[in-house]
Amino acid sequence: MPDSKLALITLTHPRSPAAEAYRTLRANLSLSSADHPLRALVVTSAAPGEGKSIALANLAVVMAQGGQRVILVDADLRHPSLHELFGTPNEHGLVTLLDEQDALTAPPLASVAEVEHLQLLTSGPLPLDPAAQLGSARMDKVIAALQKQVDLVLFDAPPVLAATDAAILGTKVDGVLLVVQAKHTSRDHVQQAK
Repeated sequence: MPDSKLALITLTHPRSPAAEAYRTLRANLSLSSADHPLRALVVTSAAPGEGKSIALANLAVVMAQGGQRVILVDADLRHPSLHELFGTPNEHGLVTLLDEQDALTAPPLASVAEVEHLQLLTSGPLPLDPAAQLGSARMDKVIAALQKQVDLVLFDAPPVLAATDAAILGTKVDGVLLVVQAKHTSRDHVQQAK
């Protein structure tokens, strides 16, 4: 896992070309959904190691900096990493909401101190069957409850070729963003992921 201070370029170097690229992505997502604003978005990659979690964390930061109220959800219930990027405990999180009936009334959200309007929902304890949890009717209720609280809910999902989780979760949201790493992701993997 990379150093979180280096990974969150939108916070550490907000005037850098990389930070500007995330702001461009924010604008492109807004323009592409002008007729039907995005309320929930899944971010995935074709394979592990392509930087999807770092890309999503930076996107969440610029979305919140742009004035949207954002909840960033670690729905990678196989290899969660957002709690490490933001230096947050991971005892309770998405799995808590999926397992405990009363948890929806007070979801275990962590505020991101450096970014107004950004909250983090970590994964919590890892389940035995992540795909079943994410595909459940309870997950629909979790998504609806989170959407009532903010403008945008962003989900970090496992790589689409490694597990079915991203494909399952993608059917429950407004869109899916596929992260591709230049000179790393093979064209075949991108085609398969699509």
